[in-house]
Parts: sequence; C-alpha cells; structure tokens
Amino acid sequence: MGLDRTALATAERRDLADFLETLDPPQWERPSLCSEWSVREVVAHMISYEEVRLPEFARRFVGARLRFGEMNARRLEEFGERSPGELVSYLRAHAKPSGPTAVAGARIGLTDALIHHQDIRRALGVPREVPSERLLPTLGFALMAPPLPAKRNVRGLRLMATDLDWAHGAGAEVTGPGEALLMAACGRADALPELAGPGLATFEARVRR
Repeated sequence: MGLDRTALATAERRDLADFLETLDPPQWERPSLCSEWSVREVVAHMISYEEVRLPEFARRFVGARLRFGEMNARRLEEFGERSPGELVSYLRAHAKPSGPTAVAGARIGLTDALIHHQDIRRALGVPREVPSERLLPTLGFALMAPPLPAKRNVRGLRLMATDLDWAHGAGAEVTGPGEALLMAACGRADALPELAGPGLATFEARVRR
C-alpha cells in the first residue's frame, strides 16, 4: 500500500490548528521565521489558495511575472485581515488539501504545512518532535520543489540525518536532525546551530545569503 500523503498533510494541518488554539493574541503577531511575516500572516498564507482553482492559480502566476513571492504577497493581501479564530476555523475546514496544495499527491500541502508549522514553533520557542512518516517525504520533496531554495543550498553537499534513515547528495557532509536539515535547506538560518560536518561552512554561507 502506497504512502497516503493526503492523510499525512491533513494530520499535519490538524496538529497545527490544535497548536494555534493554544496561542494568545500577542503570539499571533510575533514574527515567524518566514519572510518577515507574522505568525498570523504565515497561517493566512498557508491556507489562502485552498479555494483557488488550478486555472486561476496559473493566471495569477503569470500575472505575477512567474514569481512565487510576488504572487503569494498579492494573495495574502487579498485574503484579508482575518482574526486568529477565523483562521483556525478555516484551517480546520480545509484540513484536507484542495486546489493547488493537492497537486503532486498532496506533496505540496504536506511540505507547506510542515515547514510553516515549524516556522511558527521555532519562532515562538515551542519545539515538537515531528512524526518521521511526515518528515521523510517532506525532505525528499522540498529538495526539488521550485519555489524553495533547498536544491540550490544543498548542491554539491551530502546531507545526513542523525535521527532518521535518510541521506541526500554527494560531497562534503552536513549532519544533524532531519527537521533541522530541512529547515536550514529551505533557508531558515535558525536551524544552522543544530548542524555539524565539514560541509557546514559552505551550507551556512548559502543559507544566510
């Protein structure tokens, strides 16, 4: 039986909704690790495409001159200033990925939810143990997803997880927990102190640029 990434993405989103319900109003406005967005803005971004059909998504991408960052900023502005309660309710109602986030067997939905969940938790200093069955497919997909900088950041390096049976690439080694490798590869310098190895200096220079 194949891996059900839709179920994994749905579980990740529900876990995030549970966590968000524990936050107080100031925590919602705290900076996340993601592109100078607050916690509230990261959550809004993550769910803002759920009711967008694929042809409309394609038109938006072309209209943003094929720039994911510009398209995301426009969509976030359109999605509006929803309250934390409204965002949690919307997230629960759309826990199962749909539209663009359901593409590639829900790999987009799973990867997006897991990374942004960590963007929030790391920024707030509330760690968790990410389930390995969700982390492993996310590691694989993140290293090839065009909107993410991971492919460029890990080029010519070998990443090796110390807590999972996972490795990627060839070259000077960078070792550490799988979640920290994922976050650093995706441009989150917050995770770099958890890593080691002869390739770390090269890796760090790429992540911080």
